[in-house]
Amino acid sequence: MSTMTYKGYLARIEYDGDDEIFFGRLAGIQDVVGFHGNSVTELKAAFHEAVDGYIETCAEIGKDPQKPYSGKVMFRINPETHRAAAIAADLAGKSLNQWAEEVLSRAAEQSNTDAEARLSA
Repeated sequence: MSTMTYKGYLARIEYDGDDEIFFGRLAGIQDVVGFHGNSVTELKAAFHEAVDGYIETCAEIGKDPQKPYSGKVMFRINPETHRAAAIAADLAGKSLNQWAEEVLSRAAEQSNTDAEARLSA
């Protein structure tokens, strides 16, 4: 798996061996925005065009374009896990938000590294 980034939007890139094209889709938004190209150069241009087109289309119809992520995460967890995390954060001298961000960042990085290793194996 490969990714591309443009104007804060991220896309996952794949290759279709049957059609011999690269294709991608914007990640992290509910709207479906895809693009493709026969070469990396074409793919990059198509990606930029897709993002720019998405932003322009949203402006034309009076809709705010979705941003990949707001930075706000809300989820429910077991009260004991909440307690343990709050204590761990306090012992680290951090707020629960700071501590959770660091822990989630490390876990996500490791998960992405593991996924890339599986795909390249």
